[in-house]
Amino acid sequence: MSGPIVLEPLDLAALLCSRVCHDLISPVGAIMNGLEVMEDDNDEETKTFALDLIKKSARTASAKLQFCRIAFGAAGSAGAQIDTGDAEKVARGMLEDDKTKIAWNLPRVLLPKNRVKLLLNMLLMAGHAIPRGGLVTIDPVGEGESMSFRMTCSGLNARVPQAVPGLLTGEPANGHAVDAHAIQPFYAGMLARNCGLAVGFAIEGEAVVVTAQ
Repeated sequence: MSGPIVLEPLDLAALLCSRVCHDLISPVGAIMNGLEVMEDDNDEETKTFALDLIKKSARTASAKLQFCRIAFGAAGSAGAQIDTGDAEKVARGMLEDDKTKIAWNLPRVLLPKNRVKLLLNMLLMAGHAIPRGGLVTIDPVGEGESMSFRMTCSGLNARVPQAVPGLLTGEPANGHAVDAHAIQPFYAGMLARNCGLAVGFAIEGEAVVVTAQ
């Protein structure tokens, strides 16, 4: 296989749906497990543990759905704008935990829909650049509707995710077709080109920098 990857619209839709389902399987499965424990076990301590698991997993599933709605979904009509404040809220819900934090330095403005979708997809890749957790600092590049983004990923063993740079440009990943695991960076590249931008990775000291310009 050589040359840029071309996906049929139905294949692209199917792979994005598979990616969303993959993100939701774990928390939804945990909710089901918690409900089964509550039905089968009469021990109050066990039921309390199961209820806590259900609550935590429900919050996780909700956060992932809200994030995916903007990052992959329509999130408004064609030509719509999205508030970067809404993007910050779903990004923190999706990515922040005990190990990973976000320093959000973007102003609160309305930006074209696909530019905000690109921002959120860049954040997913930034998270993968620090697999053991760390800090993702997001800074604006430029201003107004043409604003783009710079993300500095600092953490133990920060690295450029394998195959991602090629997928961003639409090039084959090690000679293989795009699958549900690779569709997200491939889609991010599509969004960048739609915005007249290109996403790049660079190593700066011990940090990984992701830019759209």
